[in-house]
Amino acid sequence: QVQVVESGGGLVQPGGSLRLSCAASGSIFSIYVMGWFRQAPGKERELVARITSGGGTSYGDSVKGRFTISRDNAKNTVYLQMYLQMNNLAPEDTAVYYCNLQHRGLDYWGQGTQVTVSS
Repeated sequence: QVQVVESGGGLVQPGGSLRLSCAASGSIFSIYVMGWFRQAPGKERELVARITSGGGTSYGDSVKGRFTISRDNAKNTVYLQMYLQMNNLAPEDTAVYYCNLQHRGLDYWGQGTQVTVSS
């Protein structure tokens, strides 16, 4: 059974940095898309960044130039590790961040990790 687990959230001051991690296991991962979404109170969930098994990346407009997505163990692996490096954080980045894995036509979500940007 596929499992997706995030870690690395917390409280940071404006202008600071955080690194989120996401680990996926439970299958042989060859073709997939992994991504980060976030949801702030009273707002809809939005895409932050995603990366494909081929290495292609895309970002939400609000995080371009500040956030970087990356991953280990690209293909044909039983364990995926993905990261989101977040720099120059702003209060509007405060949200619960969710890891998403699209694999074999199914969506898998982590439990979410809180990121709070405040002085």
